[in-house]
Amino acid sequence: MDQLMPGDGGRNPLEAWFWEMPICTRWWTTATVLVSALVQCQVVTAFQLFYSVRTVFGKGEYWRMITTFLYFGPFSIDLLFHVYFLQRYARLLEESSGRSPAHFSWLLLYAMVSLLCLSPLVSMPFLGHPLSSILVYIWSRRNPETRLSFLGLLVFTAPYLPWVLMGFSLVMHGTVPKDEIMGVVIGHVWYFFTDVYPPMHNGSRPFDPPNWWRRLFEGRRREEDATAIENEFAVGGGPELAAADVR
Repeated sequence: MDQLMPGDGGRNPLEAWFWEMPICTRWWTTATVLVSALVQCQVVTAFQLFYSVRTVFGKGEYWRMITTFLYFGPFSIDLLFHVYFLQRYARLLEESSGRSPAHFSWLLLYAMVSLLCLSPLVSMPFLGHPLSSILVYIWSRRNPETRLSFLGLLVFTAPYLPWVLMGFSLVMHGTVPKDEIMGVVIGHVWYFFTDVYPPMHNGSRPFDPPNWWRRLFEGRRREEDATAIENEFAVGGGPELAAADVR
């Protein structure tokens, strides 16, 4: 019986892994897999997902500003590689930003707006890969002592990870990895103003989310916490029952 009813409520490992992810990482990963599945099943085509200024602002196809970050290609080993990096480093950054998703979602908004502005300059229609590269760069700079292994052959510390991936992409595709370079540039701007700049300027943090953005998430978090506490009291009989047990 114990084997049939594990401590995690009967969830299988994949389900447990999914629900353990922070909320932003969870739904970004889900949307990425779902979009690739829709393209694989020919419900939509890749031509309906890419970003270009003309199609978005000329034809009013505004959904492309979101779908460009969700499509990494058809089902393949390459897609699994991208999803792994996406969920791993997005999860690590989101978990380190605290219980509220306000800070991590603000980082995503900054990265997405920056990429949308720079995309026409480098003719890059799909922006999911450079968005992942931004997260990888920020995580690598914040964990300078972490040692990593690439393909079991090369061991290095975390700050070298973006450059190792850049070199690997150059060898595999034979072209300059513009997406990786964009990720490094945009990621470094965020890293500088959130980790380097504040100690040099009396704690000023210009890239922190504004109060109105925090209230969008933290107000909802407080409501969820209050509901959870009320449910616990309801199940346990409330403070009166607790006092009776003490007597």
